[in-house]
Amino acid sequence: MRYRILGSSTLSISVVSLGTWVYGGDNWGKVDDNESIVSIQKAIELGINLIDTAPVYGDGHAEEIVGKAIKGNRDKVFIATKCGLQKKERTFIHDLRPSQIRKELEHSLSRLDIEHIDLYQCHWPDPQTPIEATMEEMLKMQSEGKINHIGVSNFDQPLLEKALGIAPVVSLQSHYSLLERSMEESHLLEFCKKRGIGVMTYGSLGGGILTGKYKNPPTFPKKDARRFFYPFYNEPEWGRYHGFVEAIQKIAQEKRKPLVQVALNWLIQQSGVTTALVGARTIEQVEKNAQAIQGELSERDLIQIKEIYHIFFKNFS
Repeated sequence: MRYRILGSSTLSISVVSLGTWVYGGDNWGKVDDNESIVSIQKAIELGINLIDTAPVYGDGHAEEIVGKAIKGNRDKVFIATKCGLQKKERTFIHDLRPSQIRKELEHSLSRLDIEHIDLYQCHWPDPQTPIEATMEEMLKMQSEGKINHIGVSNFDQPLLEKALGIAPVVSLQSHYSLLERSMEESHLLEFCKKRGIGVMTYGSLGGGILTGKYKNPPTFPKKDARRFFYPFYNEPEWGRYHGFVEAIQKIAQEKRKPLVQVALNWLIQQSGVTTALVGARTIEQVEKNAQAIQGELSERDLIQIKEIYHIFFKNFS
């Protein structure tokens, strides 16, 4: 495994890390808790040392699973969790009020059964709460030793700049992959690089489409994240997304590598990216994700991928 320092923190984290949304059991279909636990333990065994979770994943269930899985291995992993997002019936509530995130922190520590959070992140912006109030509370929790580092997720550049003016934000978690390039288009990736902010990518495999396993538009249940969170599976967009994946698949076949490895290799080779967060339901998936560090794409490969992307997403009509 390879490691990089996360922004201005002291955390040396694996370039492929483990996302745990699937372990919540509410937005990715049926999941077996015992299989989830052994998958996390396998990730640790393979050198993956950052585990990212959140209270909203299964109303705390994912955090509980992570807590059980890291028993006896706490010193081998960095735990990242989040605050400020709650489910209410069919919608999500963004709430970064100081009293709320304080309450969430205590609940997360209890579910994870640990004494401190290595990286505590604001899950989504809350337009109703001044970011100054949120960051000041994060600083208090940091001074109390309950969190080691402060991060944010899904912030745009103006809000991130405001947060940086108050607290030492070390990381930004953002949607970024071969298929999702808004971080590039908005110059947010370059901003993070210049300001020394570590970038943790989620949706690194496009909710599964970059595994190449879908040959036809799949049908998911209403609550499945691949239906409401990712745009790749819906018509009329499916055609070009699938076409792009097929084109990248040919590169993978020429290199005799799995598509997953090519997709993750491309991501962790992007300047400014610290780690690619990837979910894994099984030990086999964990192993495939971890193998993405083997070798690198050549300059020729990267140019070819760029040209293919341009064909599908710049000149597509």
